Amino acid sequence: MSFVNQALAGQISEFEAGFIHISELRKTRLMLLSHFIEAKIKSRTPANLNFICTHNSRRSHIAQAWAQAAALHYELNNVHCFSGGTEATAVNPRAVTALTKVGFQIVATDSTANPRYEAHYANHAPPLILFSKVYSDAFNPTQFAAIMTCSQADESCPVVAGAEKRISLPYNDPKDFDGTPQEEEKYTERVLEIGREICFAFSKVNTRSR
Repeated sequence: MSFVNQALAGQISEFEAGFIHISELRKTRLMLLSHFIEAKIKSRTPANLNFICTHNSRRSHIAQAWAQAAALHYELNNVHCFSGGTEATAVNPRAVTALTKVGFQIVATDSTANPRYEAHYANHAPPLILFSKVYSDAFNPTQFAAIMTCSQADESCPVVAGAEKRISLPYNDPKDFDGTPQEEEKYTERVLEIGREICFAFSKVNTRSR
């Protein structure tokens, strides 16, 4: 039984069937995330995950959304997912559209230059609040695992203040295809790739330690 909505539960089932296609190198990196969450569960302390990319506009929000949904799906309590950048811009609407296609229900709550969105993934869970911000924004926790979702942010931030653990997990930027005939395909591809890997990491957390 899954506690996320039906569309996301079905997508996660498809991800699980595709775990065998994740490379061993990526699995090694993803297990670092699994072990961090597991250690926090064992110590009965919050597992704060901060997904970081340069502009906090695409990949970091995609990863944050999947991580919070995966925590609920795999019944991992006290896991809290955030995102941030090395600078703030705005959540890209193409990323919002791609997340909506796989089952997230996302609505904008304002129409500012840096709008906030509510991302719903389950009937009885509070929505994620998505907006672009620096990783150290007051909205985010002061202690967390920093998951670097783009190589540029990883290289430009030799030190991430507040990071208890730093994990390099870069993804190609779908921004490269903005305005091209491949735009929709590449955003969907990235949403599915990130979702599959995040779900793999969460599925490997030893729930017996709770």
